[in-house]
Amino acid sequence: MSRSVRLVKPGCFEPEEHFYPKALNAQIHPMVAHFFNLDHDRIVQRYAYLNPKVDGKSLSQLLNRSTKFFHWGGADLFYVTTEQGNRQMVVLETNSCPSGQKSMPPKSDGDEHRGYRSLIEDSFLTLIKGKRLPKGVLAVIYDKNPMEVTGYAATLADLSREDVWLVPCFDQEKNPIVYRDGVLHLINEENEEIPIRACLRYVTQKPWNRLPVVTKTFVYNSTLVCLAGGRNKLVASKAYDLFNASTRKLGLKINTPETVEGVGKLEIPMWVDRFGGFAVIKNPYSNAGQGVYTITNSDELEEFMKGEYDYDQFIVQSLIGHAKWSSQTEQGKYYHIGTVPNKKGEIFVADLRMMVYATPTGFRPAALYARKSRSPLKEALDPGQSSWDVLGTNLSIKKGKDQWDSDTHRLMLMDRKDFNNLGLGLDDLIEAYIQAVLSVTAIDEMAEKLISAKGGFRMKLFKSLNHDQTLCNEVLTK
Repeated sequence: MSRSVRLVKPGCFEPEEHFYPKALNAQIHPMVAHFFNLDHDRIVQRYAYLNPKVDGKSLSQLLNRSTKFFHWGGADLFYVTTEQGNRQMVVLETNSCPSGQKSMPPKSDGDEHRGYRSLIEDSFLTLIKGKRLPKGVLAVIYDKNPMEVTGYAATLADLSREDVWLVPCFDQEKNPIVYRDGVLHLINEENEEIPIRACLRYVTQKPWNRLPVVTKTFVYNSTLVCLAGGRNKLVASKAYDLFNASTRKLGLKINTPETVEGVGKLEIPMWVDRFGGFAVIKNPYSNAGQGVYTITNSDELEEFMKGEYDYDQFIVQSLIGHAKWSSQTEQGKYYHIGTVPNKKGEIFVADLRMMVYATPTGFRPAALYARKSRSPLKEALDPGQSSWDVLGTNLSIKKGKDQWDSDTHRLMLMDRKDFNNLGLGLDDLIEAYIQAVLSVTAIDEMAEKLISAKGGFRMKLFKSLNHDQTLCNEVLTK
């Protein structure tokens, strides 16, 4: 795909360009279709019945609320169990501007635009309808995932009935975006500056270093959301803790691995030892599977400690592995349920991406897909085997600077073939949806705290939450 600014006109949406080949003709699994057709009243009634400590009225209010900043997110979840057999969905991270549309089977016949339409029609266009915006054009700004960003641009053009600008915005490159009097402008090939009234943002790599936190242009989602937790695992962990403290009496909780934030590199071996020698180390600001290190032995820890990294602080989390080898936490051990055994008797680690969007009347599920690991889960790791091959599920492959590929043979669709191999039921999908909504809500509330009464970014508060000076120096506030 060309990295130059270009126009996308109405009537150019071609499904073959915006969905993976295996998803084009896939048939949605009946149980998944049933889940997407459930209204919030039925979801709340079912969930509260299975979890009697949950305050159903409060859960209903959360599902039906409108967000202020975080309008579109994707929670990555592991399906785990304890030694006592208590199963739950655990949130690994919550991404702002997530992928997912290209992997989703159609929910109904004749649904050419699929999830692109529902997100743009029910969320993006509905949200900008009631806002006072500067004069200007519509745009999609991106640095990754051309299959989906072109899908959003073509869908937005069809639904708005106007031309939509597709604008590349890559890190450490001269970008065709400038900021004038609070308004984002794009620079076209004639070197003209064109104001943008609203844009959908799919900029995922350090978006805060080239897109300001606060703009008069409506940005869906703004970089504020990334700093508040959507691309910042350190602040996200604090957002989850604050949210859980406020909802404890309601019986609601975001389930996460045990997490230690703001860990300096030299401290890491002590925390790995605290978790019994099994841990996950994360660069708090990376995504797409980059900057995540699974530690299961001294060699993997030594290799990590030899590395050089862009930032000063890390997150250390308990590792969810096999029943025979997982981190020891205050809540005991969690381990992967994994996929249904194949004909060879192999079980693979799999995660679930639950993508949701917010409307003025509440949340909606947007898309679902799963990913499995490269190698099967075993009682003991083979000598010399990378634990990431057994535990890592992300499909993104970094081929070079701003160049990506995807390992789609490990993609598991919500269709009649793949879904059965996940071993999930309707109640598990409901649990995943509620966990996604709770985590998006927590980050949205953190984003609200980071904006002053006058509408400015509270940099002093952000620095107190996130002590990494390297990151703070990157944040573009003007």
